[in-house]
Amino acid sequence: MIHTIAFYLFAAILIASAVLVIMSRNPVHSVLWLILAFFNAAGLMVLVGAEFIAMLLVIVYVGAVAVLFLFVVMMLDIDFAELRGGFMKNFPLGIALAVALLAELVLGLGAYRAGKLELGQADGTAATLAGRSNIESIGGLLYGEYLFLFEAAGLVLLVAMIGAIVLTHRQRTDTRGQNISKQIARRPEEATINVKPEIGKGVQL
Repeated sequence: MIHTIAFYLFAAILIASAVLVIMSRNPVHSVLWLILAFFNAAGLMVLVGAEFIAMLLVIVYVGAVAVLFLFVVMMLDIDFAELRGGFMKNFPLGIALAVALLAELVLGLGAYRAGKLELGQADGTAATLAGRSNIESIGGLLYGEYLFLFEAAGLVLLVAMIGAIVLTHRQRTDTRGQNISKQIARRPEEATINVKPEIGKGVQL
């Protein structure tokens, strides 16, 4: 009984927060609703026994992606009036995309009900071993059978990170380099100048 109540609670909050992500006019509020949606999706994953996916949702999506989105949105100087003004301009495009996605869903469901699609049947080879949790089984596959593929994926991400740093690194040419020896050799009488400005004449720069 408690599982049914938890399922409907998580599902209702997830759907409501997903709708508010789209409907919110403030991007910061949209990101906060997205974080709430991720948490409730993680709760649903725990209910079905996929605790590893739930952990990924919380650690990766909430802890990294969504928080990064939040920081970027809050740091950018966004003109919300201009953002709202562009909503009506892009409204027909959004409706066209929604209709296209709906048509794809209807077509896919029609093809499935017509019996044209043959779905794979579980043969039990991917089932978890007795006495081992999902996380232990996934860890055994990643660092056992798929070790080289896992390392190759990490190498690709490392190369992508280095490439992004190299492409975005710019050496400034508009400022002179810092001369440490010249700064150390500078004497106090050369660094400050004591002046006695006359009344009403200000300071000469």
